[in-house]
Amino acid sequence: MNKDVIQKVQAEVKRHEKAILTFLDEIIAIPSFDSQIGDVVKRINKEMKDLGFDEVFTDKMGNSVGRMGNGPVKIVFDSHIDTVGIADRTQWKWDPFKGKTEGGIKYGLGACDEKGSTPGMVYALKIMKDLKLLDGFTCYYFGNMEEECDGIAPNSFVETEKIRPDHVIIGEPTCMRIYRGHRGRVELKVTTKGRTCHASAPERGDNAVYKMMPIVKEISEMSHLFKDDPFLGKGSVVVSKIECKTPSLNAVPDECTIYLDRRLTFGENEETSIAELHSLPSMKNGKVEELFYDTPSYTGFKFPVSKYYPPWALDPKHPLVQAGVEAYKAAHGGKEPVVDKWVFSTNGTYWMGKANIPSIGFGPGNEVYAHTVNDQVPLDEVVKATEFYALLPQALKK
Repeated sequence: MNKDVIQKVQAEVKRHEKAILTFLDEIIAIPSFDSQIGDVVKRINKEMKDLGFDEVFTDKMGNSVGRMGNGPVKIVFDSHIDTVGIADRTQWKWDPFKGKTEGGIKYGLGACDEKGSTPGMVYALKIMKDLKLLDGFTCYYFGNMEEECDGIAPNSFVETEKIRPDHVIIGEPTCMRIYRGHRGRVELKVTTKGRTCHASAPERGDNAVYKMMPIVKEISEMSHLFKDDPFLGKGSVVVSKIECKTPSLNAVPDECTIYLDRRLTFGENEETSIAELHSLPSMKNGKVEELFYDTPSYTGFKFPVSKYYPPWALDPKHPLVQAGVEAYKAAHGGKEPVVDKWVFSTNGTYWMGKANIPSIGFGPGNEVYAHTVNDQVPLDEVVKATEFYALLPQALKK
């Protein structure tokens, strides 16, 4: 890659460093859990307008979209800007939104997962425009909702907004490594039915919770049925929620439901997962169903989808992976990057898993802090990631 371009990009990133980190503080301070991203979208859109983006709009679902360039090759920089909830407030040692900065680390809800990638992506697009590095490219920043349903935002982006990119960069935390895939998952529920009666005479009824107990035990012991893959790893399952219906606290429950997070590797899908559950001896008393997502977004927009998210992996020799390696080396003085995978799931389940659009991940932070009260991101990584994002299209040209 041209050394003059690398130096100019790095100089521009350094010049904007304070603005990048101030932007990070401000978007973390805006609550955006439960897919309520409207306020943070407004703040991000204002930043892009102030920076002179060619186009800034909120899509029908309510996601933030900014465009730079008009070239034939479309690149989407994907950063989900919703977060999980606060959980137990007493476990936070600082305000989850104001957070704190200490030892070069920004702490706060969404710092790692995944607001940390947004400032670098937004400023990278500005820098590319200022340095006239957009020739041949149309680059989009896509700040979206993902936590409640992986891939729903990009799915709508392609099908509703009619914008289908050629390449996607996912900003989920990667420890500044290049990630090229992850396991998929499917969300399922199992329901048992019983017959209620007064709790003083339980023999008159049929307790749905008791029917569920052997099913839960068998699910906890079924990992030997799951496939393994040398890159993605082995499938897994977790009972993530349990609930029952009962007329009162002195009555026998007549219905019990558990929810499952079934992680999928290559060779597994929603149909094989359901078939495995049906093979369990106690499942004769249970009904297995795949979950479906049709909750309206904060704009009232509905985009109904199954909660099946396929596994995916991009070939390590693919031009996008190689461009990522080249961009990393350019930003890090020739140092070779680590190329790996996520443990958790991302919007890549749609981009690559369903739409077969070449995708890689690169973002600041470590996914081990995602969904925790220690959510955090190193500030030097937030800044350095900006260089990678700005240099990637140049690496693709090669």
